[in-house]
Amino acid sequence: MNIVITGAARGIGKAIAQAFATDDNVLFVCARNESTLKETVQELQTNNCTVHSFVADLSTQNAANTFATFCLNIAVPDVLVNNAGGFVPGNILEEEDGNLEKMISNNLYSAYYCTKMLAPAMKQNGKGHIFNICSIAAKKAYDGGGSYSISKFAMDGFSQNLRHELKQFGVKVTTVYPGAVFTDSWAGFDNSTNRIMEAEDIANMIVASTKLSASAVVEEILLRPQLGDL
Repeated sequence: MNIVITGAARGIGKAIAQAFATDDNVLFVCARNESTLKETVQELQTNNCTVHSFVADLSTQNAANTFATFCLNIAVPDVLVNNAGGFVPGNILEEEDGNLEKMISNNLYSAYYCTKMLAPAMKQNGKGHIFNICSIAAKKAYDGGGSYSISKFAMDGFSQNLRHELKQFGVKVTTVYPGAVFTDSWAGFDNSTNRIMEAEDIANMIVASTKLSASAVVEEILLRPQLGDL
């Protein structure tokens, strides 16, 4: 399969890339940090996996379009994982001006513009699977969620509309709602008791979802730590 993963250099995106890194798959990975992406690509290639990499900040339409064109010039994706994004904590009435715009650009526009470029080719092929990495922050408001939570609610709406539009063309859409995952966002957290999830937990569920028959789709994946949210 041809698999496109954004925000693939670290965290959940890297774990997803590692889970798909087999001899049978061709990976297209993108991230904004060139050195970190290069390290990830080197790790992926140890599995004899073909990897195409691209450095870009997908929060801008031009960069998203350029990356999508790069992918399409090589192959039509079978799987698209919209994972690029970022997290800035804050409450709406207290956070800095511009935080909403930043979160919307990073967490919504990156997926929106990549999908608008790549999905028509998947639609024409009559198959494909799009995963939108959302968050439990799209399910319920919480202290410090602020504009991040707003952007994830928007991502949820985008994903639901996409599912509605593409279902008749054989293209599946899955919205993924992870709870707390041990990534850079939790740097310094002592997870020796396994209080929060590992990125591999998310990756394994996504890979499993691609193995269903054409007649079935996992519309939503919601994962939380065993002891509940923090």
